[in-house]
Amino acid sequence: MEAVSASKMRRAQAQVLSSRAYAHLSWEILTFLAAQRSKGEAKHPLLASRKVNKVGIVLITPDRGLTGGLNGNIIRTALRVEREQTAPVAYITVGRKGRDFMARFGRAIHAEFTGIPDRPAVTDISAIGRLLVDDFSRGVFDQVVMIYTDFISTLSQKPTVRQILPVTATEADATESNPLGKSVFEFEPDAPELLGEIVPRFIQLQLYQAVLENIASEHSARMVAMRNATDNARGLIDEYTLMYNKARQETITKEILDIAGGAEALAK
Repeated sequence: MEAVSASKMRRAQAQVLSSRAYAHLSWEILTFLAAQRSKGEAKHPLLASRKVNKVGIVLITPDRGLTGGLNGNIIRTALRVEREQTAPVAYITVGRKGRDFMARFGRAIHAEFTGIPDRPAVTDISAIGRLLVDDFSRGVFDQVVMIYTDFISTLSQKPTVRQILPVTATEADATESNPLGKSVFEFEPDAPELLGEIVPRFIQLQLYQAVLENIASEHSARMVAMRNATDNARGLIDEYTLMYNKARQETITKEILDIAGGAEALAK
């Protein structure tokens, strides 16, 4: 399992790194548009803040376990975010582990998605993106928060919380991993005409990138967990082998003493 996870991790890592810069830049464009909206220059329903009567939490977890503390960390983060909300919360779960936990403890599950492939295409998560955009537009949710595990390195994965709807200008300032810095964008023909096309697509792209980050984190965590399990098993083998040899040696010594004692008795 360690070898399989290592192979999958390399592919997942290559995929997540290849799209990360584009996802960061698209998010910077979204937050720039949100800033323009606050100035009255760009208007779109997905950029509009309103009174929060219900919160949707997109919880992205693996379908399988054996990942060390990864699943526990992301679920604890989701529960912390839920406690911080002043409005009712419903979950959109992506992955079996998050769905099973929330269902077991009676949390409201608005929608669930499982069976995301190890190498997903944008089409594999398009239904999730459409659901979020449609539900926010219809007022089912007034705020949507995405919780996933950000892939930092093979040994480090970080639970991450991001508000994706409505898009706010402050989110760009809080993105530590954005290597591109703040930019000023010019839109042709103009921002309002482009909003209806690019805002839903870029929000879907953020969801897609989060799924990729989570997959890379999952395989990395499983590889490390299986390596630790292998090392622990080898340690147990050594320990029990030593115990077995000691017990065997004691048995042989006892038998030799019995034979020697019997021989000495016969000699008398």
